[in-house]
Amino acid sequence: QVQLVESGGGLVQPGGSLRLSCTASGSIFRIADMGWYRQAPGKRRDLVATISSRGSTNYADSVKGRFTISRDNAKNTGYLQMDSLKPEDTAVYYCNVAQSLLGVDSWGRGTQVTVSS
Repeated sequence: QVQLVESGGGLVQPGGSLRLSCTASGSIFRIADMGWYRQAPGKRRDLVATISSRGSTNYADSVKGRFTISRDNAKNTGYLQMDSLKPEDTAVYYCNVAQSLLGVDSWGRGTQVTVSS
C-alpha cells in the first residue's frame, strides 16, 4: 500500500498563492494516477484536479485557469500550485493515488488551506 503525506497548506490572503506537495512511499507512484480533492466544513469531498501516469490533466471548472497540477516521478511527489486564491477555496485538501489494475486507492491525511483577509 502507498503512504501519502501532504504539505504546504496554511493561511493566505485572497488573491495569494500556495503550493501543496504530496509525497508517496514505494515504487508504484510512477504508474499510478494522482489527484487532489478538497472538503470544506459540512460539505462533500470534491475533486479538484487529476493527473494521469502519462501526464494528462483534468480540472474542476471552479479552479480551471487558477490551479496547476503536476508530478515529479523521480521524487515520488505530486504538486498543486494554487494561484488567485478565493475564500471559497478554503478546505482541507487531500492527495489521492490510484491504480485500479493493482487495486490501489490511497489517501493522505489532508492539509488545511484557509483563504481569508
